[in-house]
Formats: sequence, C-alpha cells, structure tokens
Amino acid sequence: MPDPSSQPPLTDTRASLARRILAQTTAGGLHQPPALPGLLMFRVDQPHLDACSVYEPCVALIVQGSKRLLLGDETLHYGADRYLIATMDLPVRTAVLEASRTQPYLAVALRLDWREIASLMRELPPAPAQTLASDGRAMSTGAVTAPLLDAFDRLLALLDHPDDLAALAPLVRREIHYRLLTGEAGARLRQMATVDTQSHQVARAIAILNTRFAEALPVETLAREAGMGLSTFHQHFKALTAMSPLQYRKQLRLTEARRLMLSERLDASTAAFRVGYESPSQFSREYRRLFGTPPSKDIADRRGQPLVSTSALA
Repeated sequence: MPDPSSQPPLTDTRASLARRILAQTTAGGLHQPPALPGLLMFRVDQPHLDACSVYEPCVALIVQGSKRLLLGDETLHYGADRYLIATMDLPVRTAVLEASRTQPYLAVALRLDWREIASLMRELPPAPAQTLASDGRAMSTGAVTAPLLDAFDRLLALLDHPDDLAALAPLVRREIHYRLLTGEAGARLRQMATVDTQSHQVARAIAILNTRFAEALPVETLAREAGMGLSTFHQHFKALTAMSPLQYRKQLRLTEARRLMLSERLDASTAAFRVGYESPSQFSREYRRLFGTPPSKDIADRRGQPLVSTSALA
C-alpha cells in the first residue's frame, strides 16, 4: 500500500476524482462501470430535495457538493470532508443540497464486501472487547483521509487501463476496506462482521424484512430469526436503524410504492396493494405523513424528475 506521507494533498486528489467522475457520467446521471461491479458514480446538476432510497451496505464519498439524509427521525449532513458508511440495508430520505451546472454534485460509492472485511480482520490485531460491545447507528460518517481518497482515485483510474483491472482492482478494493477498518468506521464494521454480535443478528432479520416487506410478517417472527426476545430485538433494531421494525417496513413500502407510481405509472391504489397495503385510504394517509403531500399530487409534481430507487448507494 502507498505510504500515506507520500500522497498528494486532499484537494489535488479530489480534483482528480472529480475529473474521472465527470468523464464517466452525464448530467443528472448515475454510472455503474461493468468492469468494476459494486462501484457507482453520481452526478447531479441541481439541488434535489426529496428522494427516497434503500442504501445497501456501502461506503460513499462526496467529491463535490453536500447531502442531507434522514434516517428515521435523525438527520445526517455530510460533504467532501466526511465519508458515509452504511453497514446494512437502510431506507433513507435524501437531499442533494449543493449542485449546479458549473459545480455539479459528484459522488462515488463502493458496496462493502463482508468477506474482504472478515479476511482483513483475521490479519489485524483484535479490537478491544468494549469496542465490539458498543452499540450505535448502522449508518454514520467518518473523516475522509488522504489514503482513502487516493485509493478511490486509483480505483477509478483503472477504468482507463482495462488490461490492468483484473490484477489490480482487487488489491485497491482491499486497500479501501483496510482504510475503513483502521479508521473511524472500524468498530462498526467489526461489529457487523462478527457473527455472534447482536448487530449481526439484527442484520439477518433485516435481510428477511427487505425481501418480504409486502407480507404481513409478524415482528415476533423477525425476533425469532434474530435469535432474540421481542423486547431485546426492538431495542437493538431501533438502536441500529433509528426506527422500529414497523416504521422500517412502512418506509420500505412507501418508498417502493412511490417508485412504482413513477417508473411503472401505476395508480395509487394498485401501488398500495402491490406493496402490501389492504386499505388505499390508509396508504394515502401514511404516504402524506411521510412525504408531506397526497400520492396523486406528489407524483404529478415529480414527473420528469430523476426516479427514486429502492436500491441506491449514494
């Protein structure tokens, strides 16, 4: 791995990353290079104040601009000086706060590889017991360092050298995971990757909820899948996601319904039934409570805007 003391200043590396993202994306675009699975680049040319996504486990860097995320009732702000890390699938509402045609919002995200993290953990000194036992949100931010930024720049640079990708991309990906494990996010990553921790148990239940959110799945079933009592499961679920299991499912349903109405042009009642609601009036009430306006008006206002997604990284 490169010597951190020999790396260029953060501003130079950010400028290099910005050029690489601009070369790969179009206005308002998202690009996922086939040669680098799990890597996404984003460009937004105007503020976008209310989008919904489900963030997969990832690390995301803003290269230019800033963003706000709502996780449950909590707000996270981050910009070019902080990276975002999500250690499980989480439904969020997002807003791009700073973006213009001359200074677009630029970001890059990489899906976390838990096998890589587990492999690195075997090579690193064990974390103190009290660090692993601590609880915290499954989404947080950390300070961007020169080595982490430089590793992302070198990963994107490989797109210009396709003959080198197969040999070098896995090494750079491993370095990115190493930088995260040895940085501010290290304790959270270790906790999620350690099988017998409560965070890992809750993540197992969340994976089930993400695939079966349209079903009337009892919370007791999720607690049983996590190997926890009901009250303990509620406590740890909310500690990680800032939501109760029912609030989490509700946001998944409403986010997917919004996407269906926009991308597949379903009417509100059809979308409501598709995501698990039995009552269109209940769907409309909860939709308005989350998004601030009834479904029909919200969708009419959003026609022509970038589609919301149920699977996004940054």
